Amino acid sequence: MHLDPGVSHIVKVLVVGHFGVGKTTCIGSISEIEPLQTEEEITEASEGFDDLAGTPEKTTTTVAMDFGRRTLNERLVLYVFGTPGQERFKEMWEGLSRGALGALVLVDPERLDQSFPVLDLVERFGLTYAVGVNRFDGTPDYPLDEVREALNLPARTPVVHCDVRDRRSSAQALVVLAQHLMSTLG
Repeated sequence: MHLDPGVSHIVKVLVVGHFGVGKTTCIGSISEIEPLQTEEEITEASEGFDDLAGTPEKTTTTVAMDFGRRTLNERLVLYVFGTPGQERFKEMWEGLSRGALGALVLVDPERLDQSFPVLDLVERFGLTYAVGVNRFDGTPDYPLDEVREALNLPARTPVVHCDVRDRRSSAQALVVLAQHLMSTLG
């Protein structure tokens, strides 16, 4: 699927987060093209590296990156890259962050402690970001001000609820990021 000739702005953004937070699902739900996904089966080789405690049903993991595209309006298109969530893949982040204007940081409210290394990387690479608090079945909706406080986020950083399984919800989280980028770059 080709871009409309009226598109004047193409923006690279990242979808980041810890292992099993929903990055691949998010990109799959919002992409208007067939997303590139590098999912592989979790094997015994990942034992001791990947903590499955928070996601016991998880059977696959991203081993390189995910990629999708989303047109926000007739002039603006987002190229969306998903990063692997494991610590051992953090070197890949440097390459993926080059040229990116910002990041949607997905967090699991039941595993917020796993978000700190991700937030550190986003800040180290100088990316403007918004935080999407992903909904999981059986998990209560925590108040966003409590999530902001627990993550020690600046007041200017947008924090939104999202359900990455839902196209509209994922797209809305990206719109919040795009609006934040425009307000900080404009």
